[in-house]
Amino acid sequence: MSRRWTVGLLLLLTFVTGLVDAVSFLELGQVFVANMTGNITFLGLSLHPDAHVEPTTPLVALGGFVVGALIAGRVANRFDRAPRRWLPTAFGIEAFVIALVAVLAVALGIQNGTVHHLGVHDLTTTVLTLSLAGVVTDSQIARGPMARPHRRLGSIAAMLAGAGVGALLLFVSLSLVLALAASGTAVVATCFALVGRGAADTDNDQKRNR
Repeated sequence: MSRRWTVGLLLLLTFVTGLVDAVSFLELGQVFVANMTGNITFLGLSLHPDAHVEPTTPLVALGGFVVGALIAGRVANRFDRAPRRWLPTAFGIEAFVIALVAVLAVALGIQNGTVHHLGVHDLTTTVLTLSLAGVVTDSQIARGPMARPHRRLGSIAAMLAGAGVGALLLFVSLSLVLALAASGTAVVATCFALVGRGAADTDNDQKRNR
């Protein structure tokens, strides 16, 4: 798959992250299932009695996220040398978990672990702090060009759009937001699967020609 297509699919996953976190924060007790920085902050704030923050919810989300990342690591280690199987499998599992509304943090843990292993620079699909800082600081270093500004700005825009769309669609239906998130992830898994199948067919044709 070309770098441009890969970047586009990861931006779609960033949009899905915004959708899912809109659901989790607004409907599931003000907790994030993708942004673990927020959950760790909430966990610390729970020590103050006036914060009115329950520690249980962020702890459950953190635990689910770790489980998802562990699954992603196992899948990556097994299929790393066969990305045409690895990426569709990982994102297919995520789409399935989102569709079942079963511990959404597990799904986002799978996404983060897989994207981290994929290693596309400036596209984490969930954490935008470094992206936002990079957009600002890199533009000031020696007054030189920013490093991949379109990826960083695209990530910020995709996350903002996903959260905004998710928040608005919650007025219509919670299931609609989750269905949209699952569909987006399924599209990513399908695209990687089709590209892998095409690559396999090309390899087979080359072997026959030999």
